[in-house]
Amino acid sequence: MASNQDLPIQLDTITDGVVMRPSGDIDLSKAPSFRTQIAEVFQEKHARVIIDLSEVPYMDSSGVATLVEGMQIASRSGSKFILSGLQERVRSIFEIARLDTVFTITRDLDSAERA
Repeated sequence: MASNQDLPIQLDTITDGVVMRPSGDIDLSKAPSFRTQIAEVFQEKHARVIIDLSEVPYMDSSGVATLVEGMQIASRSGSKFILSGLQERVRSIFEIARLDTVFTITRDLDSAERA
């Protein structure tokens, strides 16, 4: 398996930031690409970064670690970092690790834009 496969991510600009929409599983092979793309988004100094995970059916610990890094970058840069649209399998990972108490997680994109 390749060590750094690209993760397809659609980027959409919103009034005060950007929405990142990755699609597909986020695992050890895709996490480095995801990490790079998140870091690039934060170089643009957005007030709000929303990660719409509605098209991500599975995420392993490397994907979760990438999102934790994104949250840390957001904290240092004074940006809001919001996760939205988690599918049940992904949501359960966050709940088991109790990360649902650390991240701002919304049900859908509309809620995320109001958070």
